[in-house]
Amino acid sequence: MLRSLFNFLIFSSIYISLCAVLMVWQTNALLGLHYDYFTYNAFVFFSTICSYNFHWYLTPAEYSTSQRILWGARHRTLQVVFYIAGAIGALWFFWQLKAHWLPLAGGAVLTFLYTAPKLPQRIFVWLRTIAVGKTLFLTFVWTYVTTLLPVFIAGTPVTMAAVYLTLHRFFLIYAICILFDYRDVESDKKEGIRSLITILSEKQLFLIYYISLLLAAVSALLLWPLTTPTIIATLLAPVLITGLLTKNARYNRSDYMYYFVLDGLMMLSAMLHLAISF
Repeated sequence: MLRSLFNFLIFSSIYISLCAVLMVWQTNALLGLHYDYFTYNAFVFFSTICSYNFHWYLTPAEYSTSQRILWGARHRTLQVVFYIAGAIGALWFFWQLKAHWLPLAGGAVLTFLYTAPKLPQRIFVWLRTIAVGKTLFLTFVWTYVTTLLPVFIAGTPVTMAAVYLTLHRFFLIYAICILFDYRDVESDKKEGIRSLITILSEKQLFLIYYISLLLAAVSALLLWPLTTPTIIATLLAPVLITGLLTKNARYNRSDYMYYFVLDGLMMLSAMLHLAISF
């Protein structure tokens, strides 16, 4: 039981919440933002726990061979506990950030749109038919919450550095999401969820994937006059590693590959940035 719990915490909400917090830290460091870091990071941490567990609680295990998802199906109560704990924490820190309710609401809407198609009500089932919605909603919410929302809360102008960092994050996360979609194609079809992978050929899909990686690299390089070569290298590292792992990720359906390695690539540049800051 303890081993199962440990695996759950590593590969699910705690791990992914720490990814989000580290990405926010990097945004603050790169853009020189000044605001109540602790409150916003706590809000992001608990919101991620809440939304992540809510999403996977609604995910039917019968369509998946993932041990992570099958484990979650056997421990629904624990997912509910994490969801409620995350919701309480998110609401508490949201109240402290209530002056910024409008930009925060934008993140909440994007998060809900990603999970909404899994709800059984007819109006939400309709969302499953929206092409590419699943991938784009998830990419937008991660990019918005970890990059643009800190800028809005800090009350600073959106600089070119913020634009380039946003584009870099968006295209890197989008490429990683495409790999997840490719792995989940059969379960998505059975759930009736449309995405790029269900409407494009494999060749077309991976053309978009490699273009996204290229744009992520170009966006990072555009930051060259605005930061140091070392920081640019930390941004390029996950792009390069994602590209090198592409073949392995296409044929390796291991939960370790997806919920640890690929998810971790989103925060890799932040970890490298943090390491060189000391």
